[in-house]
Amino acid sequence: MSEDSHRKGKTIDEIVEGDSLTVNESLSDRDILLYLGMTNDNNPLYIQHEYAKEIGYKGPVVPPVLLTGIITSSISKLLPGPGSEVVNLSVNFMLPVYHDENVTLNFEVIKVDMMKEVVTLSITGTKNEDERIVDAIVMVKPPKKRSVSLNGINIEEVNA
Repeated sequence: MSEDSHRKGKTIDEIVEGDSLTVNESLSDRDILLYLGMTNDNNPLYIQHEYAKEIGYKGPVVPPVLLTGIITSSISKLLPGPGSEVVNLSVNFMLPVYHDENVTLNFEVIKVDMMKEVVTLSITGTKNEDERIVDAIVMVKPPKKRSVSLNGINIEEVNA
């Protein structure tokens, strides 16, 4: 079993407003082709250079759902991390992202609701250092502490 298979994300008790994360990504032609193959999305804007130019773009664009996937996978892997569940997602796309462009996503915890056990993250995405491409608000249920039974006694497992 891999070392990562037992990794746990931060519980709500370990998260505070202001916690942040920065993720840098670039989506290649291969990434986009995998998406198109899996979803049967045949929008020529996503892969055909001439078509994209004919309708006013510099080239094929990254499907917005792939950018959303980077956001949700960063939540699942990093903040809060493994065991997190996205319960609400609101995304606005401002500018297209072209194949192989570098994208920076900045995540910030803006609210911790202990009663509802939900954390609200604000995400802003840029390309070329200062061009805003995406804004998102994501509500996430962080993983709960696991209970382990030892000789009939329930013990909460603390993340290490």
